[in-house]
Amino acid sequence: MDNTKMHYPALIAAQNLVKVGDIVGAESALATLAETEGDKALVAALDEFPAKDLLAIIREYDASKESLVNLLVTPEQFAQAVVLERRYGDQTHEQLRSMVNSVIFREGGDPAEFLYEIAEVDGGYDALVDYLYDRVEMVEHFYRYATFDLFHYGDDAKVQAIDDDLMNLSRDEEPRGASSDMANLVDHDWMEVTYLLRYELPEIFREVMMKLRARYKASLQFAAAELAEEDEDDEQDKPNNDDGDDKDDDEESAL
Repeated sequence: MDNTKMHYPALIAAQNLVKVGDIVGAESALATLAETEGDKALVAALDEFPAKDLLAIIREYDASKESLVNLLVTPEQFAQAVVLERRYGDQTHEQLRSMVNSVIFREGGDPAEFLYEIAEVDGGYDALVDYLYDRVEMVEHFYRYATFDLFHYGDDAKVQAIDDDLMNLSRDEEPRGASSDMANLVDHDWMEVTYLLRYELPEIFREVMMKLRARYKASLQFAAAELAEEDEDDEQDKPNNDDGDDKDDDEESAL
């Protein structure tokens, strides 16, 4: 039997449920497919499922509320979906981080493979930058000192700061910091993602860092321009105390 036809009813049902906003029902429809035909059947079906609808389901679940879809989605399928997250307009990117963490750090998964596949998709680097942007200064610090501890700058117990040479990052040559730091990095969150990018995927890390720096610089310039504009408006709004009294005073003194 043709796989597409075999899975077609479940996919149509899930897609229609997403359209009416019943995400729980859509996830249940796909989960039922796995229960009746096996996990491999669901994985194969997800190849035919629209990425935007897959995203609608995945983003509603996290580590505290597991979904069978999140547990089975492949790195390639996830990457195609996660780059569409920007369509939701979440400026905090909290949903993005929660969704990414719940999928790439699932039990038995390979988070580096997920990160690699995200970077391979058009818009993937922007998704990774969105994920890390709120921690941009900490990410920069980790790049320079191999620690997230802002109070240590490379003493005997820490790694000395490296030259700012993103173009020559190497997986084999990079220091990995003190063992105590490494133990704290397994947080299944942004610190572990940063570590994996820098040491497992240095080429991707380089591009992410360049984009992070560019966005951060642009935000600082925008903030400075806004402040200057506010100062200019304040100057213009100041009352003019020159109401002609000086002229009257001069005339009175002449008399």
